[in-house]
Amino acid sequence: MELESERGSDKNLFEVEVAGLPLKLKSSHDEQTVRQLIEIVNEKVNEALSLSPSISFQKALLLASLHIAEDLVFTRRAALAELDQLESKAKNILTGLESSPLSRMGIES
Repeated sequence: MELESERGSDKNLFEVEVAGLPLKLKSSHDEQTVRQLIEIVNEKVNEALSLSPSISFQKALLLASLHIAEDLVFTRRAALAELDQLESKAKNILTGLESSPLSRMGIES
């Protein structure tokens, strides 16, 4: 992976190969992040190609995109569920604090 910085820009120009195709990519991400993104895409494309030797490259790219989107959707759902649980716990703690004897006696910090 080659890295070139553009003057006056927050973005770097990366010359990369994704799924076997050369690509010039402008990104504000660091090189390590760009490498990780490319690895994920390459992995998913290779998985799709290995499922069926007769699959076209375009279909493999679409399947890889769908698998990445699926990962994203389920990760978001899990994160939102975790946030809901944390919010519920925080509300319970706050309710407990508000109904504590110290709160009722007016002894607060």
